[in-house]
Amino acid sequence: MLSNFKVILVETSHPGNIGAVARAMKNMGMDQLRLVNPKFFPHADATARASGADNLLKNAIVYQSLPDALADCQIILGASARDRTISWPSLTARECAEKWLAADYADTNIALVFGRENSGLKNHELDLCHFLLRIPCNQEYSSLNLAAAVQVVCYELFVASNQPQPVSVGDLGTEPLANSEQMESFYQHLLETMADIGFLHPERSKSIMRRLRRVFNRAQLDTKELDILRGIFRFAQNHNQ
Repeated sequence: MLSNFKVILVETSHPGNIGAVARAMKNMGMDQLRLVNPKFFPHADATARASGADNLLKNAIVYQSLPDALADCQIILGASARDRTISWPSLTARECAEKWLAADYADTNIALVFGRENSGLKNHELDLCHFLLRIPCNQEYSSLNLAAAVQVVCYELFVASNQPQPVSVGDLGTEPLANSEQMESFYQHLLETMADIGFLHPERSKSIMRRLRRVFNRAQLDTKELDILRGIFRFAQNHNQ
């Protein structure tokens, strides 16, 4: 869904930053990387920092000038943290994602242009851009690392694209939730276990159980978790005999 967005790096001085950008892009499902006059590329440092995003480096296109890199792009956004003497229309990364991820722009090539690590984009390069691309951050320290800036923009695009995500980690969510009958049996077992180990005070049993019900109801135990807890109860009961 994001293949029409092109990340363009202008005169990157450190090859490691190119690799870090490639990794950030791959994290967010983007793979269109263009380089304008990189100081060193290809380079071992770029490959090392890419950390598995080697395919982005392999397919990156190198251009001699920014106009060449932008030739097939209809919408151009230049990233800039500095205020400019001439006013440019600007958008935040989130506004960019909300504006151009509509179906109407699916066939539109959109350039995200990032400048040099130490000085960003020059004014004549911004003249080629339709919008300034802003990343809201601490006004007292607003200069982001190149890869971090690309990561933020790509993240906003990825989230706005509503791409499906796994809803669980590991085996979480694979077991059915315990039903009411199973939970009532669990609470009875819990009550018996507390009595067997001498924890329960008969005069306080109702208030304690009420609070414990709240705890386990909030947890929404699945059947596997219920079996584990009841196994612990049985172990405690057997060792208390």
